[in-house]
Amino acid sequence: MMKFSSLLSCGSALAALVFAAPAFASDEAPDGDQGGAHGQPSPGIVVTAPYERARDTLAAAVTVLQGDALQVQLRSTIGETLARQAGVSASFFGPNASRPILRGLDAERVRVLTDGIGSFDVSNTSVDHAVAINPLLADRLEIVRGPAALLYGSGAIGGVVNMRDLRIPREVPEGGPHVDAVAGYASAARERNVGASVNVPLGSGFVAHADGSFFKSSDYRSGGFVFSRELRAEAAEEGGEAAEDARAFRRVDNTAARTWDVGGGLGWIGQSGASFGFAVSHLRNRYGIPNGLELGHDEHHEEEHDEDHVELLAEEHGDDHGDDHGDDHGHEEGHAHEDLILQMRQTRVDLRGAVPLGGAFEVLKVRAGWADYRHDEIESTGEIGTSFFNKSWEARAELVQAARGGWRGATGVQVFSRNFRAVGEEAYVPANETRQFGLFTLQELDLGRLLLEASGRFEHSTVKSAAIGAERTFNAVSLSGGISAPLSDQWRLALSVARVERAPSAEELFADGAHAATRAYEIGNPGFHKERQVGLEAVLRGRGKGWRIEVSSFLNRFNNFISLAPTGGEEDELPVFRYSQQDARFYGFEVEGAVTLAQLGQMRIEATGLVDYTRATLLGGGAGGGGGAVPRIPPLRFIGGLEASGGAVGGRIEVERAAPQRRVAAFETATPGWTMVNASASWKPFGPNTATTLLLQANNIFDVEARRHTSFLKDVAPLFGRDIRISVRIGF
Repeated sequence: MMKFSSLLSCGSALAALVFAAPAFASDEAPDGDQGGAHGQPSPGIVVTAPYERARDTLAAAVTVLQGDALQVQLRSTIGETLARQAGVSASFFGPNASRPILRGLDAERVRVLTDGIGSFDVSNTSVDHAVAINPLLADRLEIVRGPAALLYGSGAIGGVVNMRDLRIPREVPEGGPHVDAVAGYASAARERNVGASVNVPLGSGFVAHADGSFFKSSDYRSGGFVFSRELRAEAAEEGGEAAEDARAFRRVDNTAARTWDVGGGLGWIGQSGASFGFAVSHLRNRYGIPNGLELGHDEHHEEEHDEDHVELLAEEHGDDHGDDHGDDHGHEEGHAHEDLILQMRQTRVDLRGAVPLGGAFEVLKVRAGWADYRHDEIESTGEIGTSFFNKSWEARAELVQAARGGWRGATGVQVFSRNFRAVGEEAYVPANETRQFGLFTLQELDLGRLLLEASGRFEHSTVKSAAIGAERTFNAVSLSGGISAPLSDQWRLALSVARVERAPSAEELFADGAHAATRAYEIGNPGFHKERQVGLEAVLRGRGKGWRIEVSSFLNRFNNFISLAPTGGEEDELPVFRYSQQDARFYGFEVEGAVTLAQLGQMRIEATGLVDYTRATLLGGGAGGGGGAVPRIPPLRFIGGLEASGGAVGGRIEVERAAPQRRVAAFETATPGWTMVNASASWKPFGPNTATTLLLQANNIFDVEARRHTSFLKDVAPLFGRDIRISVRIGF
């Protein structure tokens, strides 16, 4: 149960937003740039769908980040970039591998997309694997839940995160080349980053694109002890070297990173609305996994090493895994776990096209992508221990209906293929193939005061592993519907219901082995059934002169919910984590809003607030047995601040409070609460309506020790300490 003090603070925040809201004056949009530069859509428009839709009328909660708002939140990973949005947390497997978690759901239940197509990586396989998406090149980020999410696969049972970039040009720049660039420095990890893209008109509707980015950081600095209080106490009781190691302070060893990518593309934009384009890109990412603390073992277990395998991989890999090993790491000797480096690379090809049609259909849209992905887990000796290979492609075609009598919609087909294999001493998932074929539709009927929407999806999936002689086939049917209606000129209520099915992934079915990066022995179950969810959501939106508020509440009931949790056992001197299946219930809410306190010319002064909470319970039944809390669920959180925006000079000061999470699963430890104070100041030297912005930020000003409960590494990898960040964004 939530403590009374937590409920009281949450209720007070909600009451303050609701009762203060109507008293102030202004009607500006809340989400940053007013449409941005160079034809960027307004933040009130959602593009993650076959056609643009008004955010305020959707029957689900949607978050849009672009322009100034995106620059403030921009971090090295997609998870950390989005971690402070309503209903969003992140996995934070160190600063370089962080995936978004939506309302307590992650991995196979959240699809992370690039312009509507999957990221083609193995980040869903394990939390230590980085997402192959570079936020430095993002033009816009959207988080979508509800009926529209079904268009992108059963893996979107928890929602969709879609990054829109500029790699395939969408328009012909006016007046010559169009340049976007961002650069920054951050003190906590001595982070340096730069990214830029350019679109150049070639004539006759053709536009060429080129982009590139570079990111480099050292071991990051936390706000206190590296290891949690529980680990320090256990080490002190054991004594010796473990007790000394456990007193590590501030600097988190083996967390340096270096990332770069380049891309190029060509697009043709016809005057009739027809378009076609392609892009080719290459990404490389090298990063360390935070070191753990070994307790209770006098001797380290050494496994047989396949020398032939290492020599073969090293020969294929070349010298780039050895020459710069240790660059910027600067770790101190003494930690019981050896440094583990992950080196990832991906080559990717993307296609996008649109053909205008007549009659009942407005346009045919086609989107496709292919990628060749590999990452190596490099041991402290410089040898490759395990390599992961993934070749994937995805294609989708959408027929968008012409609007007739308030009726609009789209119907499409989606095909996905994935070939995965791991080679090495800790290839804990056997080689496998996944094939998916989906049919989907989204229909919308505008009756004037009422907006109705419905969607459906049929998906046929085959997951097989020839290595172990296993094959499973699943047919999943998902349905969703919603209604959005005005309650008055200032208030609008949206309700939605969904019944969604998801086929188990290859990792959930076939995993069986030790994984060094997560320091766990993971076991799947090839007999799993489909996961089923019935969900309800209500969204209340209010907006008036000088105020805005959005309140979302949700209830999701799962049958055969798949979770990964420790068993208390040990295998190969590693804790055993087993995938199990049982019923579960998730419910919670998000509240965010703002009131205008003053208007000073173009500048407005606002008080803003955000509260979110998720509660998740295993109900027992199924193959999983008993109930209890679902592991790694984020606690109650509040973010409140004062913000100046709209003028050439702006700024913000805020307080972020995460409550303690004491409602834990078996073998899971509680996480203390924490409070951070952050501040920022911005300047637009060429005027308030231009894209060029200088930004200075001070995060975690009082250098508090904070740990994210959703992280597998929360006891050995705290969040960043005091972090002074300076960045510049340029657009012309």
